Formats: sequence, C-alpha cells, structure tokens
Amino acid sequence: LSALDIHLLYNVQLLYNVQLRKGSGMTNYVLVPGAWLGGWAWEPVAGQLRRQGHRVHAVTLTGLGDRAPLATPEVDLDTYIADVVGLVEAEDLHDVVLVGHSYAGHVVTGVADRIPDRIGLLAYLDAGPSPDGTAFMDLQAPEARELIERLVKEAGEGWKIPMPSWEDLEGVMGASLEGLGDEERARMRAGATPQPVRTWTQPLSLKNPPREELPKLLISSSIPLDQVRQMIDSGHPWFAALAGPQWSFLELPTGHWPMFSVPDALASLLAGLEVPGRGHADDPVGR
Repeated sequence: LSALDIHLLYNVQLLYNVQLRKGSGMTNYVLVPGAWLGGWAWEPVAGQLRRQGHRVHAVTLTGLGDRAPLATPEVDLDTYIADVVGLVEAEDLHDVVLVGHSYAGHVVTGVADRIPDRIGLLAYLDAGPSPDGTAFMDLQAPEARELIERLVKEAGEGWKIPMPSWEDLEGVMGASLEGLGDEERARMRAGATPQPVRTWTQPLSLKNPPREELPKLLISSSIPLDQVRQMIDSGHPWFAALAGPQWSFLELPTGHWPMFSVPDALASLLAGLEVPGRGHADDPVGR
C-alpha cells in the first residue's frame, strides 16, 4: 500500500468509529453482578449482546471471581465503586447502560453519583437504589444480618462473607430460586467467592445531585410489578425512591438470578432498551 492508501484507510476507519459512537445502534453496557459473583456470571447475556454489535463490559469487582487474590479485609464499598468508575473512564465510555444486579444496586448508585455525565440509563435488576448514609447490611432484615454476621465469624475468617446455603438464601435472605436447576446452581456455587464484609458494612456516600436526574429503570424479576407499585404508593421505605418521574419499570418474571435462569430473555430485554440521547438499541440512526 502507498502512503496515500494508508492515509485514506486511516480516515475511513476514523469515520467508522465516529459513526459507531454518534449514530449507530451500538450501546455501551456495563454489567455489575450481585454478591459473591464475578463478571463470568454475565457471560451468556454479554455474549448475546456482543453478537448484536453492542459493546459490553461485564465487571468483576475486587476480590471476586478471577480477582479473588486481590481480596483483603480493607476492600470496601468505595473499592467497588472505584472499580466501575475506573473501567468506564479507562474505556472512555459514554451514554452507558449501567446495570446493577441485586447487591450491585448499591454499587451502581455510588457510580452514578461519581460520574453521572457518563451514564445514559441506570438500570436496577431485581435491585433498588440505596439512600445516602446507608450500608447494604442496614437494608437486611434482622435474621439476615444475623446470618451474615455468623458466616463471617464462623466461616469467613472474621472479614469475608461466604455465599450462604440455598436454603438460607431463600428462607432467610428472601431470594427466589425460581428457574435455578441443578446445573445453574452448580455453576453459581462453583464460581462464587467469599465477599469482603466491609463491602456490606461501609455506608454509601452520595454527594452529587445530578445523579437524581438520570433516567432509571427497575427490571423486576422476583417481585411482580403490581406489588412493586403498591409498595411505591404506600411509601414503603425500600420503594419510595422509585416514585419519581425519572423511573420506568419492566418485568421479567423468574427468580432472583435471571442471568442464570433466563439469560436469553434478559439479553433480549437489555438489547431492546431505549437509551436517552442514543435512540432505540436496534435503531441505526437514533431518534
């Protein structure tokens, strides 16, 4: 190739990259797993989204999954928030669909507070936003707090939370196991990593009001939306924050871990989301 050919190819590639960011159907997804899980938990969902042309980052938080060797007693909620913020900034992501599952609703709320200008849609998957000054442990029922504290003391060397038994996850923690067969349970259990307890006990610090104006989505999988709306209307403390005009709602009926129980349906739901400022994910020119 001549110097002119190389120059032309470079400009074509540059134009292509610009079009991807400005007008194509590509969406930037950042998927944050819930307690004890790493980015591996999102693999079937992330794979489908990537095959549709989207850019997907499935996050593994410090000390979990293949980052287990980095676990220390000092790892806390701020560590997790910094993990996600660092990824978004390092990859120069914008208009991000930031998805937090379960425990990670706590994390993504903190991320949105730090970098609201990078977020296009803040999505809570069977999760919800946490108030300022609240630790995730504070949101647990008394019997669930007792279970976690006992696991830390008896099986977590005083600073880690091992994944509870299936019986305790359902009966004490209140997590629906619907859709999890033997294969799914075995995969979850094999990949689960004890989680540093300070990630549950450090209070969330929120200081940036612009996060409140971000478009937000609840994807409810284990609680029917009719029940969610009733609790919002009644002012239930876990759901009162969902009453604002920034909120929208979708239902994906299954158990608490839809990335295991219905990965195809979850991927389809995420691919079809409309991202403010970017248009529908399947619309090549935006709206």
